[in-house]
Amino acid sequence: MTATPDLHTAQAATPDLFRSVFRQHAAGVAVVTAPGAAPVGFTATSLTSVSARPPVVSFGIGVGSSSWPTVAEAEHVGVHILGEHQADLAATFAKSGADRFGASTRWFRGPEGVPILDGVLAWLVCKVIARVPAGDHQIVLAEALCGDPAGAGRPLLYHQGRFNGLRD
Repeated sequence: MTATPDLHTAQAATPDLFRSVFRQHAAGVAVVTAPGAAPVGFTATSLTSVSARPPVVSFGIGVGSSSWPTVAEAEHVGVHILGEHQADLAATFAKSGADRFGASTRWFRGPEGVPILDGVLAWLVCKVIARVPAGDHQIVLAEALCGDPAGAGRPLLYHQGRFNGLRD
C-alpha cells in the first residue's frame, strides 16, 4: 500500500511547479530537424508515438524557439532518437544560439531535403500533417514516410535537468 499524498501541501499549478513536476519524469531524447534556407533543429523530450496505422508522431515546440519559424512552414521534418553517447549533440541542439549544424555535427541531406543526423539510434523522415496551438507551444503531428532503426547503442534520457544513460 502506498502513502496517501498530503493534500495540505498541494501548490497552485504555476510554471515553476509544472517544471518541477516534470523534472521527475524521465524522457527519451530526440532531435527534430527541418530543411529551410538554413537547416534548423532542436532537442525534444516531448516526442510521442501517436499511431501505428498510419505511423504518426507528435512533438512540441515553443513558438519563441529560433527553430519555430522554419518548422512552422516545413512540409517535412526529421526525427532522431539519440543514444547515450550523444549527450553533447543533445546539448548542442538544446542551446540557444549554438551552431547546431557546424563542423562538430555530422549530418547529410536525406529524403525531402531533411537534415539527417549521423550516428543516431534511429531516425524518421515525416510529413507534417497538423500543427495544433497549445499555450506557448505548438504540437506538431507528422506522418512517418521512411526511416532507419538500425543504430547501435542505448537510448539517451533526460531527467532532473540532466542527460543520463539507461541503467539496468
